Amino acid sequence: MGNDLPDDAAADIEVSVVICTLDEHAAIGAVLRDVGARLAHLRHEIVVVDDSRDDRTAAVVRAFAGGGRSVRLLRRQGGSGLASAAIAGWDAARGRLLAIMDGDGQHDPALVTRMVEACAREQADVVVASRYLESRASGLGGLRHAMSRAAVMLTHGLLGVRLADPMSGCFLMTRQWYRHVRPRLSGVGFKILVDVVASGTRRPRTAQIATVLGERRGGRSKMSVRVALELVMLLLEKRSGGLVPARMAMFFAVGLTGLAVHLAVVAALVYAGWPFWAGQAAAILTAMTWNFLLNNSLTFGDRKLHGRRMLRGLLLFYLACLGGSFINEGVALGLHALGLHWSLAALAGGGVAALWNYHASKRTAWSAQVNRAEAVAVEEWPQPSARTEEKAA
Repeated sequence: MGNDLPDDAAADIEVSVVICTLDEHAAIGAVLRDVGARLAHLRHEIVVVDDSRDDRTAAVVRAFAGGGRSVRLLRRQGGSGLASAAIAGWDAARGRLLAIMDGDGQHDPALVTRMVEACAREQADVVVASRYLESRASGLGGLRHAMSRAAVMLTHGLLGVRLADPMSGCFLMTRQWYRHVRPRLSGVGFKILVDVVASGTRRPRTAQIATVLGERRGGRSKMSVRVALELVMLLLEKRSGGLVPARMAMFFAVGLTGLAVHLAVVAALVYAGWPFWAGQAAAILTAMTWNFLLNNSLTFGDRKLHGRRMLRGLLLFYLACLGGSFINEGVALGLHALGLHWSLAALAGGGVAALWNYHASKRTAWSAQVNRAEAVAVEEWPQPSARTEEKAA
């Protein structure tokens, strides 16, 4: 992998710019042209990591790279999320400095040169292009701007990361810093900068430069409820020092909503005249189904089940939760028999059952998707042998 290269091998390229794309065929050609022109005075490479479902974005990148430019394409099949795409790109990169920017044209290509200069001038580990360094204006629409500001404040409060814009999608770091944090990166969601600055055993030396987002040339915003929740869970993971993984925290949060659904269904059915036992049974089935659907969209959204796989996953989820119910009862009764107060015994039983449900579901309901996502198929173009021959020529 790129982060395992010795320093002398990486020193041949000054900066590697990783651009992660998802259906950005309308914009990526102009972005590659502008970035390449701005970096012409530096030994550089551009690594495009494409997660698009069709071939249009990859075709534009291949056509552009065919002109002998320093552009490489990693096309992933089974990968999902900007954070994991960025890590894949940095792993493959060969530069002494590693940068990232969007593929939709909103980031000024001149930012990379400015960040390289700031890194050398201030001896920084990480240089961030900030929308909020000189102004609170971000260039985003009303709702997206409000969500961005809320995310910034939450990051400051939970992690104490003193960056004006910890949500920035354009930044640069040294290869040494990447090597330092790589084993602890979560690779969850779309806000990779938080992961990069909060995963070290020390705080990075940072520098910041001001920027404003431009007009998007193509593609669409990736902001969604799932993205916002993934950020919150990532912050909890980093705040707990990795004790509570982001995916597990999401699973538990979904479980709390399932409890609310359970109580609402019981109350509605008993009020409608159903016997309590029947209302309870219907509520359990409804809550489990609710939890499965939310986990499939949110917790395991990057491994989402469809069609027959979804039905099979639902049945396996029922079985996993049934096992959790037996564990819950056994732990609670055992601890209560040992003299623990019933409330604490019940809480302990519920906690152990929740852990069981998470791990059992991960290994059953979503097991095929987990294996597929962990072994993401990557097509690299040009092939490494072709780059070696080109360099020798």
